[in-house]
Amino acid sequence: MAKQLNYHTIREIFTRFQAAEPEPKGELDHVNVYTLVVAVALSAQATDAGVNKATKDLFKIADTPQKMLDLGEDGVIEHIKTIGLFRNKAKNVIKLSRILVDDYGGEVPNSRAALQSLPGVGRKTANVVLNMWWQQPAQAVDTHIFRIGNRTGIAPGKDVDAVERAIEDHIPADFQLHAHHWLILHGRYICVARKPKCGACIIKDLCQFEDKTE
Repeated sequence: MAKQLNYHTIREIFTRFQAAEPEPKGELDHVNVYTLVVAVALSAQATDAGVNKATKDLFKIADTPQKMLDLGEDGVIEHIKTIGLFRNKAKNVIKLSRILVDDYGGEVPNSRAALQSLPGVGRKTANVVLNMWWQQPAQAVDTHIFRIGNRTGIAPGKDVDAVERAIEDHIPADFQLHAHHWLILHGRYICVARKPKCGACIIKDLCQFEDKTE
C-alpha cells in the first residue's frame, strides 16, 4: 500500500484528469433512474459492455418497476442469461421492483439508506446511482478504484470503506463529483491490474507505484 499523497499532488492529479476528460460519464446504458438502478445491480461481477448488451432490449419493454413486474422473473432471465449470476439477479430485479411499486409509488428513492434497502443494491450501487443521477459527490469504490487508490497513493486503504473515506477526506471538494468516474476509467483503460500502461499515463510522475512499466 502506497503512502497517502499530499493535498497539492492530489489536486494536480485531478487537474490533469479534468483537463483530459472534463465531463466523464459512466458506461452503463440506461434511460431513467430506475433502469440505472437495475443496470448497476446487474453489473456486479459482470462487465458494463456485457450488461449493456443484455439490457438493450430489456429496457425497451421494461423501463419502469411495474413493466418489469409484468414481464416477470422468467422474462427477465430470458434477457439477462448472458450475465453471470443471472438467476439470482433476476430474482433481485423483481423483488426490488415490487418494493418500489408497493412502498415508493413506483419511484426510485434518493437516499442512500432507502436505496441500500433494495434487494441486490449495496453501498457501491447506491453511491453510483446517487452520483450519476442525482449529482451527489458519492464515491462508489469498485476493484479499479480500490487498486488505484492503493497503488498511486491517491486514497490508500485496507478495504473499500477505508478507500471511500480516503477519497472523501483527501480529494478536493471541487473534484469530488467526478472523482470516481475519473478513477474508474483510469483503472479500466490505463492503470490495469496486471500490466499497467504507465507509458500512456498522464499522472506517471506523481504516482507512487514502484513497479512502473514503460
